[in-house]
Amino acid sequence: MDGDDQTRRRFLAASVAAAAGMGTGLGVGLPQEVFGQALAPTPECRDADEPTPRQTEGPFYKPRSPQRADLREPGLSGPDVELVGRVLTRACKPVPGALVDLWHCDGNGDYDQRGDRCRGHLFADGSGGYLFRTIRPALYPGRTRHFHVKVQAPRGRILTTQLYFPDEPQNARDGLFRRDLLMRVSAAGSGHAARFDFVLDIA
Repeated sequence: MDGDDQTRRRFLAASVAAAAGMGTGLGVGLPQEVFGQALAPTPECRDADEPTPRQTEGPFYKPRSPQRADLREPGLSGPDVELVGRVLTRACKPVPGALVDLWHCDGNGDYDQRGDRCRGHLFADGSGGYLFRTIRPALYPGRTRHFHVKVQAPRGRILTTQLYFPDEPQNARDGLFRRDLLMRVSAAGSGHAARFDFVLDIA
């Protein structure tokens, strides 16, 4: 095993161990299904790594979303998604207290512009970890399945981007789709376990 492989293995082990402690920082626990899938970090973070690409926020962003990790509500349809990951610097150092703001359409392809359905934000824990519980967004005309996200280090610049699901036929027909914004997604019971690690453009 070469040095790079050892470094990647150590980082993966550290990421999983850190994520396992996220319940304390976020007030919620991670189900065993998430860790049973051995989801690798995305993107793999190495020293001097490239930051996560930026993408448009789209027309449906609303400021002042509620602070909550669980976006599920009565009446929402669609499989559950557990989205976990870490917020990191280019040097793969955690960004404690980073703001992570998530919004997406519901199971019918609609964005809630009057209320806060499928909208919420939280602050990363001491290891840069975050966790959202939500549902899988629907497809709608012109767009593949995706999450919208804003990530901001304390007093830092805001990263606005989108996250995509793998193996979606519509990915190839969506002009905004980028492979480097694919989440790692695996089945978890009747829903999905997803992971994405954000790399901010800071040292």
